[in-house]
Amino acid sequence: MANTSRKTTDTDTDTSKATQRNHSADEELPGPMVVLRHARTQLTELTGMTSESVSSFERTDDGWLLEIEVLELARVPDTMSLLASYEVRLDPRGELTGYRRIRRYERGRSDGQGPGGQ
Repeated sequence: MANTSRKTTDTDTDTSKATQRNHSADEELPGPMVVLRHARTQLTELTGMTSESVSSFERTDDGWLLEIEVLELARVPDTMSLLASYEVRLDPRGELTGYRRIRRYERGRSDGQGPGGQ
């Protein structure tokens, strides 16, 4: 009987390992909804403030960029409560890498941006 097994070379093995790493890395990356939920949770834990909504969400070359609206100070009536927009940066796996407050406003006020605003 002839030996029909193929001898693998180091190149074949390296290529196979690289392909496996790429496939497993793609499979491990969370989808947008998971990233969004995790980002809100992480920001709430770090700041101690309640995240109310996500007003902007995009995938970037470095991971994810979100704008999250946060309740900074509850007041009565609720329309006088202070909210803030936070820019939140995450790595491709959805782990928070940084955040900063970019705007603060009363809940009952509009941005004043756009036609006729200001």
